[in-house]
Amino acid sequence: MEETSREAVATAVQRVAGMLQRSDQLDKVEQYRRREARKKASVEARLKAAIQSQLDGVRTGLTQLHSALLDVKDIQGSLADVSKDWRQSINTIESLKDVKDAVVQHSQLASAVENLKNIFSVPEIVQETQQLIEQAELLQAHRKLMELECSRDDLMYEQYRMDSKNTSDMNLISIYFEDVQSLSDELAKQLWMVLQRSMVTVRRDPTMLVSVIRIIEREEKIDRRMVDRRKQTGFIPPGRPKHWKDKMFQVLEHTVSTRIEGTQSVTREADKMWLVRLLEITRKYVVDDLIIVKNLMVQCFPPHYNTFNRFFSLYHAAVSARVKELASEDLEANEIVSLLTWVLNTYKSAEMMGHPDLFSECDINQLEPLLPKEVVDHLLSKYIQTFTLNITGWLRKALETDKKDWHKDSEPEADQDGYYQTTLPAIVFQMFEQNLQVAAQIDGEFKGQVLKLCLKQMNSFLIRYREEAVAYKEEHLRDRQLPPCYVHYMIAIINNCQTFKESINSLKRKYSQSSEPTESDAAIDKTLGGVAKDGCQFLLDEVFLDLEHHLNELLTRKWLSGSHAVDTICVTVEDYFNDFNKIKKPFNQEMTKEALRRVVVEYIKAVMQKRMSFKNADERREGAERMIREADQFSFLFRKLAAGEDTERLCGAITAIAEVFKLTDPTLLFLEVTTLVSKYPDIREDHIQALLTVRGDASREMRQMIIGTLSENKVASSAASQPIFRDIPVPTMSMTSMTSMATSKLLK
Repeated sequence: MEETSREAVATAVQRVAGMLQRSDQLDKVEQYRRREARKKASVEARLKAAIQSQLDGVRTGLTQLHSALLDVKDIQGSLADVSKDWRQSINTIESLKDVKDAVVQHSQLASAVENLKNIFSVPEIVQETQQLIEQAELLQAHRKLMELECSRDDLMYEQYRMDSKNTSDMNLISIYFEDVQSLSDELAKQLWMVLQRSMVTVRRDPTMLVSVIRIIEREEKIDRRMVDRRKQTGFIPPGRPKHWKDKMFQVLEHTVSTRIEGTQSVTREADKMWLVRLLEITRKYVVDDLIIVKNLMVQCFPPHYNTFNRFFSLYHAAVSARVKELASEDLEANEIVSLLTWVLNTYKSAEMMGHPDLFSECDINQLEPLLPKEVVDHLLSKYIQTFTLNITGWLRKALETDKKDWHKDSEPEADQDGYYQTTLPAIVFQMFEQNLQVAAQIDGEFKGQVLKLCLKQMNSFLIRYREEAVAYKEEHLRDRQLPPCYVHYMIAIINNCQTFKESINSLKRKYSQSSEPTESDAAIDKTLGGVAKDGCQFLLDEVFLDLEHHLNELLTRKWLSGSHAVDTICVTVEDYFNDFNKIKKPFNQEMTKEALRRVVVEYIKAVMQKRMSFKNADERREGAERMIREADQFSFLFRKLAAGEDTERLCGAITAIAEVFKLTDPTLLFLEVTTLVSKYPDIREDHIQALLTVRGDASREMRQMIIGTLSENKVASSAASQPIFRDIPVPTMSMTSMTSMATSKLLK
């Protein structure tokens, strides 16, 4: 109990400390006490209700247990009565054993008498059946075979019922009827031979084919009956189930496959057009056979066999297997074109599976592709392997040539609108256009594959292009005097990205079958955007390398005493952007916005680095006025450069900070800081600490009061506006936590 009490006291102390962290919260002590009293009363009420609910549940449970006990006693009595009656009936059951044995013996004798005639005539029936099979009288032969099997199966079943463990008698019956199984196998061979020649048989003697189907259907019924009897008795005759129906479909499938595989009459060595000839023979065989199936064979099979669709699927599977074999061979380029044209166009056209005589019986749109996508892709890849090797090497060579131009002493060429560019995009897409025209003559999907390959190669090329642009920048940083036209060619690289994008869209509109964006499109757009963004960043880095010395002068004593750093910054930026006007949209607009943002961020960063601290009100006023003038200079410059709507907001951040410095009445400092935070909600506490430190007259208590109050009333950041202060670092300052005097008094 003492430990529990101590834990409760410690918890209470923590809660009180949490509620009373500031002195102004002492006025609410009574309010807190009443609130805690209400919570305590609520908890006690819930606890009482829970205990009452548990008691009610226990009471109900005891009542149900008592009722169950009475039911168990009643059941126990009933079971005792049943046991007594069962013991009295045992003697009666044993007295009927002789009757049961007599019934079994009578059944066996009756079966023997019934099959006696067949048993003695087995050799004769076997010989007759053999002759009927040889004479192709299949229905008569099957009737005799069923008689033999029925006699054998009945004898075996009766023996199984009498003594299932007596294997010697079972073996004796099996030996006597051993020729029956041979007859069954011989009849099956005849059936499969008829089915193998079904296309010929159905035209010459359809009755023979009908007889075969009838025999198979009979065997299927016997199989089902025997399987059902095995479930009831555990006995099944030897050789059952025969599964002749499944075997029939296997034979038909093998027959179709053999017919399709036998269409090749010549080899490549004998005839260069061997593949075209083979595909044409295959087409003719498939169409002719399926027409026979539709007009003749369907009438020989039961309706539930769905004969036409089954044969349609068999021929499709056989052709697919044959085409896969051809695809796996070492085909030449023209043979790949012939094969893919046949697979992708001819196969589903009106010349073959979409033939007018077949169209009404099947849906060619439900057919699986003859070749899996990966095989088609492999063939396409093999066909354009030479193209791939050529374009890879050619793109590398084109890029090397373009790189040499980057080091020229003269500026790059400009288009009709005056934008810098190189010849690289025009050369690249001229080659793409030529190969896509060839692909379009082969097949629409093939054309799409070639387009995908071009886009894939384009993405790889752009990645290398980006790497070379980075290397170009790094080379320039090692000696900023070289290359002499670095800025101009970096502008051309950026403009090339826009030209690449327009050319890619043109190719897609002309050769793509779908207007939906693909992963490749997204990858190219991302890479192009990355190249352009890097180029813009490199140019801005070049600008800010020249501005670095002047940016370091901001918010220093030298700046306060009268520096021309901002004038130099504005002149330098304007001079660079005269060249940047050669950058195409939208990159020039984005670059102008980013330049403005970086200038403002660097300016604010200079404030946050606390390079100086104002000593008196005059310095604060003079520094604030200078900041306001310089903000106006930035605003005027970037409005002139068309930086966009954010110009006033970004430059306004400098003005808002200046207003904090300019304020003469320290008592209004909190209101001014609050205004700053409301305009720029991404500003952090360490930013405000830095501002107050630079201001120089804010006491420690005032800083803590401002920071604490703002922390309690944080303004949510707007997703619509780009943050300014978020990425601006502030040198760390250690702060001690404030002791809560109100909590200490309350605990006492």
